[in-house]
Amino acid sequence: MLEEGLIKLGLPQDHIHAVLIKYIEEIELFNKAYGLVKVRDRKELIVKHILDSLAPISVFSGLPNKKIADIGSGAGLPGIPLAVCMPDSEFTLVERMGRRAGFLRNTLAVLGISNVILEEAEMEKLSVSKTGRFDLIVFRAFRPLNCDIIGKLSGLLEPGGSLAAYKGRRQSIDEEMNLLRKTIPWEILPLEVPFLDEERHLVLIKE
Repeated sequence: MLEEGLIKLGLPQDHIHAVLIKYIEEIELFNKAYGLVKVRDRKELIVKHILDSLAPISVFSGLPNKKIADIGSGAGLPGIPLAVCMPDSEFTLVERMGRRAGFLRNTLAVLGISNVILEEAEMEKLSVSKTGRFDLIVFRAFRPLNCDIIGKLSGLLEPGGSLAAYKGRRQSIDEEMNLLRKTIPWEILPLEVPFLDEERHLVLIKE
């Protein structure tokens, strides 16, 4: 299923498949102890988390993406799958919980991914002096968007950079975004996740 999903997303590379399978095995090994993701089986893990993380990769390839941050990374989603498939980009996984940061640190070592670093910190405590600026900041299953969060994250972007929020139903997104100031420019893009019969969208906010 993973291989077919990668092909549907235009990512039919044997190396990518092998590394992602190893990553899936790491999640399965530590999921019960660390509470990383809520899934019933491997199929659900692949579809709702791995392929879902990769669904907007064609969008990201069209944006400045040399330096990317994954805020509230948790189990490394979407940062690790994206990093595996975007080897020319540099990724920073930001995770505040010690247990999950430990999982990420171990997993990165096991996978041997060289284009990812871990920042164990709260989002509110990130600073340009420590992390530098990013071309793209992604987040999935993070807090609802509000002006404070957008303002904080926008301050970490390079000029012309973008924030990208993984979201579900369009109706819920409209309700959430309508609470924001109209001066914040955003775009809502529908996403196709292989084998997933649910609404998925990407909210793109450009600096």
